[in-house]
Amino acid sequence: MEWNFVLRLCVAGLCGTVIGLDREYRVKDAGFRTHFLVAMGSALMMLVSQYGFSDILSAVPEVKLDPSRIAAQVVSGIGFIGAGTIIIHRQLVRGLTTAASLWASAGIGLASGAGMYLVAGAATVLTLIGLEGLNLVFRRLGQRRIMLVFSAADRNVLNEAFNRLKSEDYTVLSYEVTAERSGEEMLYRATLVIRAKSSAGEDRYLAVLQNDPDITVERIV
Repeated sequence: MEWNFVLRLCVAGLCGTVIGLDREYRVKDAGFRTHFLVAMGSALMMLVSQYGFSDILSAVPEVKLDPSRIAAQVVSGIGFIGAGTIIIHRQLVRGLTTAASLWASAGIGLASGAGMYLVAGAATVLTLIGLEGLNLVFRRLGQRRIMLVFSAADRNVLNEAFNRLKSEDYTVLSYEVTAERSGEEMLYRATLVIRAKSSAGEDRYLAVLQNDPDITVERIV
């Protein structure tokens, strides 16, 4: 029986790793190690929930336990880890998909821990379809929010770059310029949040800034 439990943990860890590799490929904070631990840990909690109290139940027939209680707590408790992957900055929200993949990995781990291998495998495939397949099919739909942080020694240079970034493919949501002293000179830093159509090439707005020798691109989110 214990080897069967080990097999369930291995299946859960494998499924979580497969999903985590996709997030690792997308350069997300929660990669294959995090997804492995979430899936395997969820399977472990399911095993404990189902079989961890068998000695008490056999010794004291009056004691009744609900094996689904720990599993239910795993589903809600995984929200704390998912919340840690979500970043909200200005008008940008990042990490929702990774948080959802962690939540799905927890469910896959619970299924593996319950011995539902086919369900766990199918859920893994469907999760990958949701992460990659739907992105390929609907990549031209919707809009993305992008934050650009760039700086220059002359504020007029920033304003000119801001005007060049305006196009029908991008909508400016916010634009803020701050000034700070760098040695004896002033440095102006612009934070620009734009909404880009999915069909717009990501290198277009970046090329506008990089082609200007007076501008330093600091960060793109």
